Formats: sequence, structure tokens, C-alpha cells
Amino acid sequence: MRAQTSNGSMSRGQSATRAAYGRHQQRATGLAQGLGWFSLGLGLAEFFAPQMFTRTLGMEGRETLVRMYGLREMAAGAGLLSADNKAPWLWGRVGGDALDLATLSLGMNEDNPQRDNAILAAVMVGGVTALDFYCAQRLDGLQQLQDAPDYSSRSGFPNGTTSVRGVARDQASAMRPRFVDNPPRLGQSRTMETAT
Repeated sequence: MRAQTSNGSMSRGQSATRAAYGRHQQRATGLAQGLGWFSLGLGLAEFFAPQMFTRTLGMEGRETLVRMYGLREMAAGAGLLSADNKAPWLWGRVGGDALDLATLSLGMNEDNPQRDNAILAAVMVGGVTALDFYCAQRLDGLQQLQDAPDYSSRSGFPNGTTSVRGVARDQASAMRPRFVDNPPRLGQSRTMETAT
């Protein structure tokens, strides 16, 4: 990537990098918002119709737990839809997904007549967990890139690279002893010695 031009405008490399960053940011944010709407919808369903979930999964008697999970999902959904930094809310969803999987594992025992539904639900929660994890990592990485200082316009020289061209050569020639350019000849120095 090239540094900024002399008039301060961005080079092609910088503008391409910023455009790519913007596309990645937009995709990750879009996915996070989609997960936010999903979380909000699931949370509403869990809170207002917990019997539907417990009956389908063969886990009757755990309606209060499902309602609590619904509150957690609604909070995560609201956070994802309203927060500027969505990554912490996604990591919260990953933790919530782990709780969901642990709860679903209770419904996978052999004596549960709805065991297949519990297994299917666990597979679906696993898929959503993977999406949550991917999106959270993506947004964390983009946030780190955004927070990193941009040194692309710096050359390391206060007055720019053009001000230092030839400086080393000039300093080296000034420091070089004179006899290196015109060394005395051995015959000349002897004749001079004998002449005196």
C-alpha cells in the first residue's frame, strides 16, 4: 500500500483497503442484525408460549426455565439491534446457546418420547451457535482493525523521503580522509624525503 500523495489524498491502495473494510463491516453488521431479529422473535415465542416448546421437546415442567431463556433472548436481540458494538451481545448469545444445548441434552435420554425432536433442536441450536461465534469473531477482528493506528502515510522521516536522498553519500564523502582520494605514491614520498 502506498502512502498518501503530496496533496494529502489517499492512494489507490488505501482506498481499496478502506472499501474492503467497509464491505466486511457491512456484512458482519447485517448478519448481527439478522441474528438480533431472530433472537427477539425466539425470545418472544419462548416467553409467551413456553408450553409449546416443552411439549414438543418432551420436557414438560420446565416452562419457567424456558420463559427465563426467552427473556435472555429478547435482551440479546434488543442489544444486537440497538448497540453500536454488537460483539459483546453476540458473545452473550454464544454463552446462552451453550445453556440451551445443556438444557436440550436433558431431553435426549432414552425414555423421552420426544427425543428425536430434542436432538433436532440441539442440531439447530448448534448451527445458530456457529453463526453467533463466527459473527462475534468477525466483529471483534474488525473492531481491532478499526482501533489500530494507521501508519500508512508515515515514511519514518520528519521531512519526507525526498529530503534524505543523497544525505548519507554527502556525509560519507565529508568524513572520508583526503588521502583516500589521492593516496601518496611510495616513490614520491621517498624522493621528497631524500630531497630534504
